[in-house]
Amino acid sequence: MRALLLVNPKATSTHRRTRDVLIRALGAAVDLSVEETAYRGHATALAATARAKGFDAVAVLGGDGTINETVNGLLQAHPGGHATERPALIVIPGGSANVFARALGLPNNPVEATGAVLEALREDRRRVIGLGQAIWHDEVSGPDPGAGAGPDQQRSRYFTFCAGLGYDAEVIRAVEGLRSAGHRALPALYVSTAVRHFFVTDRRRPAIRLARPGLPTEDGIFMAIVSNTAPWTYAGARPINPTPWAGFETGLDLLGLRRLNSPAVLSLVRQIIGEHRGLPRGKHLIQTHDEEEFTLLASRPVAFQLDGDYLGEHEWVIFRAIPDALQVLV
Repeated sequence: MRALLLVNPKATSTHRRTRDVLIRALGAAVDLSVEETAYRGHATALAATARAKGFDAVAVLGGDGTINETVNGLLQAHPGGHATERPALIVIPGGSANVFARALGLPNNPVEATGAVLEALREDRRRVIGLGQAIWHDEVSGPDPGAGAGPDQQRSRYFTFCAGLGYDAEVIRAVEGLRSAGHRALPALYVSTAVRHFFVTDRRRPAIRLARPGLPTEDGIFMAIVSNTAPWTYAGARPINPTPWAGFETGLDLLGLRRLNSPAVLSLVRQIIGEHRGLPRGKHLIQTHDEEEFTLLASRPVAFQLDGDYLGEHEWVIFRAIPDALQVLV
């Protein structure tokens, strides 16, 4: 097997010596070529050429952001067809949260995860999973999706585990600013930022509404979480699970929050931290499961995130489930 390994040299949980050991271990199992990512979007560009260069698999040593870029490169280069027609994905977690790798059942430790990947390679153990796709207009003043916007006016991106509009995306935007100032992306940084931002976000005027084909529009939403799998994220070792029924083999799930006050948020937090199988309860919640497509619209530009990457403010985003999109060695 020929494999291309994409390494993020700035990955949070690895250093040069660990990376060298992991590269040697993987290189002993496959015919390996190694590329280091040098800028945002570099992994997408490298992954997009993998099939044309004859690679059977693309491995990633990095966090959720690098994995997302790689996945988008694989699918953008070959958007049609079944997952088996594209190079397989190999994941070695190297970030702070590693949500996608852990959702696949891999250990959070990169050395242990490499051992699991080598076992999967020996046994040719593969899994085909679905992804989510988000489509939006790149300008805040862009046309409504129902107004016939042409493909040249739109952007799209695939996501592996989650997306969101509203408060959670605002928190990610704030954390990205802190990270650019030198702060490490530890769980404590996200928690403290979420608490501080709760008191400055707009908690009086909900902007978001949910539109689904053939169903009435539901409005009055402050925050919308879109999930392709569960859990949504982690706080250290503890999963945070607002959409516990979400899975790689089903469509997309959504949790919308119609109240953004302290009692509502605390009630939700108590229900979603840790191992929970039942859905959160509350009259202020909107919940959907296994959706093929829906649109989130907003009365004003709202923050948007995808796989933990802040993507600006937008007035509408279309979400679609893409089944059998990716083949993973795991």
